[in-house]
Amino acid sequence: MLLKTKVAEKQRLFIDGEWFEAREYAPLYSPYDGEIITHIPMASEAEAEMAIQSAVKAQTSMRKLASYERSEILYNLTNLLKENFDRAAELISIEAAKPIATAREEVKRTIQTYRFSAQEANQLYGETLPMDAAPGGTGRIGYTKMEPLGVIGAITPFNFPMNLVAHKVGPAIATGNTVVLKPASQTPLSSLFLVELLQKAGLPKGAINVITGRGKTVGDYMVKHDNVKMITFTGSPEVGKQIREKAGLKKIVLELGSNSALIVDQDTDIEQVVSRCVQGAFSYQGQVCISLQRIYVHENLYESFVEQFVKETRKLKTGDPLDEQTNVSALITSNDVERALSWIDEARNSGAKICLGGTSKGNVLLPTVITNASPDLKVSCQEVFAPIVVINSFSTLDEAISEVNNSRYGLQAGIYTKDIRKAIYSTEQLEVGGVIINDIPTFRVDHMPYGGVKESGIGKEGIKYAVEEMTVQKLVVINNSIQ
Repeated sequence: MLLKTKVAEKQRLFIDGEWFEAREYAPLYSPYDGEIITHIPMASEAEAEMAIQSAVKAQTSMRKLASYERSEILYNLTNLLKENFDRAAELISIEAAKPIATAREEVKRTIQTYRFSAQEANQLYGETLPMDAAPGGTGRIGYTKMEPLGVIGAITPFNFPMNLVAHKVGPAIATGNTVVLKPASQTPLSSLFLVELLQKAGLPKGAINVITGRGKTVGDYMVKHDNVKMITFTGSPEVGKQIREKAGLKKIVLELGSNSALIVDQDTDIEQVVSRCVQGAFSYQGQVCISLQRIYVHENLYESFVEQFVKETRKLKTGDPLDEQTNVSALITSNDVERALSWIDEARNSGAKICLGGTSKGNVLLPTVITNASPDLKVSCQEVFAPIVVINSFSTLDEAISEVNNSRYGLQAGIYTKDIRKAIYSTEQLEVGGVIINDIPTFRVDHMPYGGVKESGIGKEGIKYAVEEMTVQKLVVINNSIQ
C-alpha cells in the first residue's frame, strides 16, 4: 500500500493553542515491524502544569460560547475529518498496528461520535419544578440548568486512539468544558492530529491541550491536581483503582477491563452466527474492551460450533496492518505477545485443547481457539486482550449464566436464542452493564450507554450519558411573591 501520510521525525506538545518542544523525547516504534515511526515528547510536571493552567484560563472563552457555537465547532470537526479521512485511518494503522480496513471503520465511528456530540450541545435541557407542591413553595419558581464542571482530564488507551478520544473530547466541548488530554504513549499521533483539526474548526485557544509522556508523571499529576475537576479514564482496572484512590473528591469515570462472554443457546442456527462470532473474537487482534473472549455453547451444538468456528477462523489473514487484505496484525508490544503465549501454555499444561493457533510470527499472535479450559485459567478469568477465544459447553441456561457471571468483570455479555423468555431471563440474571440479545457482546454504537459493573468501571460513556457525567446540575429558585 502506498502511504499518503508522512509523519514528522519529531512531535510536539500542544499547550494554550501553541506547539511546544519538550525537554525530553522518546522514540515511537511500530508495533508491527519495530521500526521508529517518530519521536514523542515526554512531558514533565512543569509542562503538565502549563497545560492545566491553559485549560483553566480558557474556561472563560468556552463559557461565553453559545450552545449553537459549540455545536458548529463540532460539526466543523466532522467535516474536517471527512476531508482528511485517509490520513486519519493511516495514522491509526501506523501507530496502533490496526488493520487498515478496521482503522477506516474507526474513523467512520469517530465522525459519528463527534456528530452526536454536536447534537448534544444543543440538547442541554434542565427542568422546571412545581415548587408549590410543598408547603412554603407557593409563589416560587424553580428550575435547573446544566453547567460545565471546568477542566476535564482525559486519559485514553491505545486500542481506539481516535474514537475513544472522541468519546471524551466530544462531550467535553459540547458542554463547555476545557480539556487536558493525555493519550496512550504508543498512540499519540491521532490526538495530535485531532488538535490540528480543532484549531481549524474554531475551538478557542487553550480549550484543549495535549501532553504526551509517562502516565506516572503527567497522568498522576493531572489526577491529583485541584484545578482538574473530573478524570475520565479508559484502561486497566489496576490503574483505574489507583486513580480512584488519588483523585480525592473530583468526579471520575472509569471504563476498565472485561472478559466478555456469549451464550449460544440450543435453538441457534450456528451457520448464521459463526462468522459474526469470529469477528467479535479477533477484530483488532482481540484488543477491544468488549472483545468476545468466552463462548458458552449448548452441548447439542458444541462440536459442530467449534468445528465451524475453527474453519472460519482459518480464513483470516495475518500480516502488515497496511495491507488491505490483513485481518489480524501485531499486538501492541512484544511483551503482550510473550504474556499471551504464556497464558496459552498455562491452558495447554492444564489440560485445555488448543484447536488452532497458539504460536506467533514476530509480534503477530496467530488467532487462537481454546476448548475445555477451566474458569480459573488466565485465558478465562483475566482480560486476555489478544486474539484468543475460549469455547466451552453447557447443559442448562442457568449453568451458562453462572459461568458468565463467574468473573471479576461485568461490561457486556451476549446471548443468541430464539426463546423470548430465555432472552428476558438472561437480561435479569447477567451481571453486566449491557446485555446484547442475538448478537455478540462486542456490539457497540456510539450513542448508547456504555459502562460496566464490578471491576469493569464506574460511570457511563455514550455521548448523552457522558454529557451528564461532565456537567453539574444547578438549581435556581425565584421568590416571585415579592412586589
